[in-house]
Amino acid sequence: MPSWSDHAILWQVYPLGFTGAPAVAPPPGVSVRHRLRQLEGWLDYAVELGCSGLLLGPIFASETHGYDTVDHFRIDPRLGDDGDFDSLVARAGERGLRIVLDGVFNHVGRSFAADSRWFRKRPGSTGYDTFEGHDRLVALDHAEPAVREHVAAVLDHWLGRGAAGWRLDAAYAVPADFWRDVLPGVRARHPRAWFAGEMIHGDYAGYVTRSGLDSVTQYELWKAVWSSLNDRNLFELAWALDRHNSLLDTFVPLTFVGNHDVTRLATRLRDERHLGHALAVLLTVGGVPSLYYGDEQAFRGLKEEREGGDDAIRPAFPAAPGELAPHGRPVYRLHQDLIGLRRRHPWLVRARTTVEHLTNRAAAIRSSADGEGVLTLLNLDDRAYRFPIDTSRVRLAAPEGGAQDLAVVGPHAWKILVEKDE
Repeated sequence: MPSWSDHAILWQVYPLGFTGAPAVAPPPGVSVRHRLRQLEGWLDYAVELGCSGLLLGPIFASETHGYDTVDHFRIDPRLGDDGDFDSLVARAGERGLRIVLDGVFNHVGRSFAADSRWFRKRPGSTGYDTFEGHDRLVALDHAEPAVREHVAAVLDHWLGRGAAGWRLDAAYAVPADFWRDVLPGVRARHPRAWFAGEMIHGDYAGYVTRSGLDSVTQYELWKAVWSSLNDRNLFELAWALDRHNSLLDTFVPLTFVGNHDVTRLATRLRDERHLGHALAVLLTVGGVPSLYYGDEQAFRGLKEEREGGDDAIRPAFPAAPGELAPHGRPVYRLHQDLIGLRRRHPWLVRARTTVEHLTNRAAAIRSSADGEGVLTLLNLDDRAYRFPIDTSRVRLAAPEGGAQDLAVVGPHAWKILVEKDE
């Protein structure tokens, strides 16, 4: 992995939704709208949140939602043009923010212009295969040399224009050997670039090893976090953390508790008092964490399996941070505190986690690396809980508070304790 990704905390933004762009691309000849520049007004907000990079959703010319690309070399006219991209990279760089792009290379929009050999034939048919049955998403043939050359050229082009890395959409549907062929040449020209694939299920570590990617999305941990909190069954979380440790033996996962494809955390949790528990886990275990825009303001949104079912989780943001509703400030400050803790302990990116104490509703989780440790105490019960831990070697890190018994955590509360230096 490039060294910068060891310190990365990403703010994930879906630009088409964030900027309020129309749901369908305009016909040829319609003037470009420079909406991408709206993001520049939010760069200081991302820095103040504590993030060090932007993980952007699709920004390339597409038919509708961005994941149906029609031209990988052109900014979507609903968002702007090359000048807008260059400006965003420059303004972000002035603040120390890196830009990670979202590349859709498993499939393209049906109006994508290419030789028919680029598209995978449907078995037993003369028609083209599609992505998961979506008729407008035509699958690329990853065995075709021209496809490999095209993808390498796209990666090169935007890294050359200032991108720092790529999220590779639907990587789980792309043969790992495809990336093994494509990436070495790109890395030779851009040795500091970071590549993370979208994996929902399957053999995460095996795919990373075979593909040569730096990371993949950690959906197992995402599911275990909200599910264990909802069911008040922290044994599920403990099992997932053990699996997470095994992944860290091979790579550093891209971790999250919300993204552009799932119901928002504030909606998913049955008890919103447990939102802090989810964030505490995310920001004290190993991984490259990403925060989905709006989650830091406790935005709600339900994903539905229908056309337009993602709209609620991909909303427009106001023109400026000052226009956000004030009721989101406490959750924003909570994110700041926990991200600040993470940045003060950058070794957490590769930390292994052990469960020091466990019941259905209480867990003491220790993340450690390089002789340092952080202890996260979670209590999901309606009563205060006393943990059987030695408090002589720890100090309170979060939440902030006055003098108190460090071993006691209140009802539906949590604490993070940092081990004192010897």
